[in-house]
Amino acid sequence: MTSYRITLLAGDGIGPEIMAVARRLLDAVSSRHGFTLAYDDQPMGGVAIDVTGEPLPASTLEACRASDAVLLAAIGSPRYDSLPREKRPETGLLGLRAGLGLFANLRPVKIIPALIDASTLKRDVIEGVDLMVVRELTGGVYFGTPKGRVEAEGRVRAFNTMAYFDDEIDRIARVGFDLARQRGGRLCSVDKANVLDVSQLWRDRVEALHASDYPDVELSHMYVDNAAMQLVRNPRQFDVLLTSNLFGDILSDEAAMLSGSIGMLPSASLGESAPGVFEPIHGSAPDIAGQDRANPMAMVLSAAMMLRVGLKQEAAAADLEQAVDRVLAAGYRTGDLMAPGCTQVGCQVMGDQLLAALRD
Repeated sequence: MTSYRITLLAGDGIGPEIMAVARRLLDAVSSRHGFTLAYDDQPMGGVAIDVTGEPLPASTLEACRASDAVLLAAIGSPRYDSLPREKRPETGLLGLRAGLGLFANLRPVKIIPALIDASTLKRDVIEGVDLMVVRELTGGVYFGTPKGRVEAEGRVRAFNTMAYFDDEIDRIARVGFDLARQRGGRLCSVDKANVLDVSQLWRDRVEALHASDYPDVELSHMYVDNAAMQLVRNPRQFDVLLTSNLFGDILSDEAAMLSGSIGMLPSASLGESAPGVFEPIHGSAPDIAGQDRANPMAMVLSAAMMLRVGLKQEAAAADLEQAVDRVLAAGYRTGDLMAPGCTQVGCQVMGDQLLAALRD
């Protein structure tokens, strides 16, 4: 029987609650499909700071490197906002991505029919939306140097550097082009080439790669400000959106709201050889932590993405996704998705319903 080693990073806030739901479902679906999952729970984020003083202990990073896949719930809390930046939970997340060489972040946005009226956008705008945001993850303004703060002539100046090498652009563009080939055959590259030199290099490299290796993919370009508008004006025009780190961070959260709740969307962060990290795109929601109010759906769908992309267990992934569809179609909702005529449940009961749907 095939066995996989999975590092679990439950993290902070609602993280342990939603991770518990995902683990129950993973146990059930792995048993059904004839493989086993060996879990290794490791601290990361605020919980790691409390124990070790570091948001990403060296032992956690080593455990992640030794695994077949990493499942991350959520990190962060206002309790740590006063710490130096290098000691905050979010720095641990950047360190995990850099430490594993995870340069590509995939964020699928697909409208679930049962939730189409949960979106703040009109039905005729979002019906049939099925897009993928491909975000570069280890370059750009978040990692560029020089950066910092200086004092001069009685004023304080802060600065960050937005920078990309040509090979960094090429490797993320290949991910986008390859995904477009597997999907609808269309790639829209997002930049700000009318203003930024780094974006002009981005556009030049994407066009060169298209001409040499991907002429069968339909390529278009869009400035980031227009892309932000088009995502809410006509999201069906997009198949794969290719973005830099900063632009993708913003646009993927905007795209998440097409589905009605940021609590519904998974993501995958991938490298060339290291295990991938799979996580919901929402935060740790410390305001509702421990109250059984969390929506575990994005966590469960992240587990499904882990099965499909990280472990190549396609049938098991489809089972989890179908369980989510069935439960939502039956009218069960957590508070963030509640609508007239539906039944509101908490995180644990939603997990029970998902497990029952999976077994059926």
